[in-house]
Amino acid sequence: MNINLEGKIALVTGASRGIGYFTALELAKAGAHVIACARTVGGLEDLDDAIKAVGGTATLVPFDLADMNAIDALGGSIFERWGKLDILVANAGVLGVISPIGHIEAKVFEKVMTINVTATWRLIRSVDPLLARSVAGRAVIISSGAAHKCRPFWGAYSASKAAVEALARTWAGESQSTPLRVTSVDPGATRTAMRAQAVPGEDPQTLPHPSEVAKAILPLLGPGVTETGKLFIVRENKLVDYRLPE
Repeated sequence: MNINLEGKIALVTGASRGIGYFTALELAKAGAHVIACARTVGGLEDLDDAIKAVGGTATLVPFDLADMNAIDALGGSIFERWGKLDILVANAGVLGVISPIGHIEAKVFEKVMTINVTATWRLIRSVDPLLARSVAGRAVIISSGAAHKCRPFWGAYSASKAAVEALARTWAGESQSTPLRVTSVDPGATRTAMRAQAVPGEDPQTLPHPSEVAKAILPLLGPGVTETGKLFIVRENKLVDYRLPE
């Protein structure tokens, strides 16, 4: 499917590696100008080189999503430079630890909630007025099957992703009468550094490459999307209604 995003402004968090990196690259290939956010400057510079190699353009914004003031300032900067935002891909997240709930250190749990939940809410708050200025605003919020499966030892991450889905679903309902379309995405197990941290004994070659996930996400960001408030399951390549915990 060819998607034309010429003239669109797209913001991607966690863009220095994995799903965020390749989604940013796919957006650039489709013609969007990419605002790439991540903590790792080197990764962002690698992305910029890759985007330039395919004839695209990017603006690099290195910062830590734990810096809430920086998230607020980002929205203001986008408004001053472009006056709108067409696409948001809220991809950045952290795993924390795979551990019994009672063994998780408070600082680890709080970091997971800060990056995965509070920063996502703060980002939504910062860019919602900008997406409202787009004729076809699109937002993808990366979730996880962990939000529904709630497997033992995945408590912090599962709780954070369940909360992120609640935010996305609420936002979709609030904006249903506007052009903005909001979709959560469950990418499934993917060959990323986070997956290797979670399941260190797994053979990464048995998992889809993040570039495959990025190609599946791209159609959700095009102007032809009509559904909102749904969950897209990459492994099944379909939109579904939100599910209760399994």
